[in-house]
Formats: sequence, structure tokens, C-alpha cells
Amino acid sequence: MLDAVAELRQRGLRVTAQRVAVLQVLADARHVSADTVARAVRSRAGVVSTQGIYNVVNDLVRVGMVQRIDVGGGPALYELATDGPHHHLMCRQCARVVDLPCDHGSDSCLSPPEQLGFSDIEAEIVFWGTCPECQGSESAIKGEGTS
Repeated sequence: MLDAVAELRQRGLRVTAQRVAVLQVLADARHVSADTVARAVRSRAGVVSTQGIYNVVNDLVRVGMVQRIDVGGGPALYELATDGPHHHLMCRQCARVVDLPCDHGSDSCLSPPEQLGFSDIEAEIVFWGTCPECQGSESAIKGEGTS
């Protein structure tokens, strides 16, 4: 985790046990909610308030070390922001999330017209579908494929 310590300092954040623990959790698990991060951090670092975890995660998002994924209708998910630009594909039934690379080679795959005057623009795309495992369980529930 020495890289995390250096990265926190480079981005102007104090190095705290909570920040390092959150980064460790996100290095081990992708696409997780803040509540999931909080439980994992507590198992590693002891007592930490849920609000404290939200503060840490928001600080890490603000400095670009963590990416927030808003999935509409559910809690936001978080992942380390190390894989470059990508989109997400999410299963409607089990909430499995898969990364999809952004093949356009820029930080934002969608570019609004410059004349609108916005700066620091980002794009977030979440595709929704039904994963293969849930498709199989749908078939079993409907009685398809049985004799």
C-alpha cells in the first residue's frame, strides 16, 4: 500500500488509516457500495462511522482516485479509478456489474458542444441487461428446457 500512501500525498490528501483501508478494500473488490466498503473497513481497522466512510469515499472521488458509479434506483457503487475510461454493463436481476472498455481513447466518450460553456465534463454510461446466469434461472422458473 506504499503506492496508495504516495498517491494520497501527491493528490493533496492527508494519509489516514481510514483512507488507506478504503483504498485496500477497493483494490480487493470492484463495484461495491459505501456500506459494503464500511463493513470491510471495520473488519480491518475497527470502529469507523458510516459517515466517516462516506467522507473518505467522497474525498477520493473528488481527487480522482476512486470512481463513483450511479446505477439509478440503487446505491452508488465505487471502484478504484485505475483502469482508464470505461462503461458498465449491469444485470437487472442480480446487479452484477461488468466493465466495458471505452474504445474512443479519451476521458469522455461523449462530448457535448463546446459552445455550452461547461468545463470538467465527464460521461457515464451504464448499460442494463440480464446476465447469462440470471437468464438460466429465468428459463428454469418458466419451465423452459424441461420435459
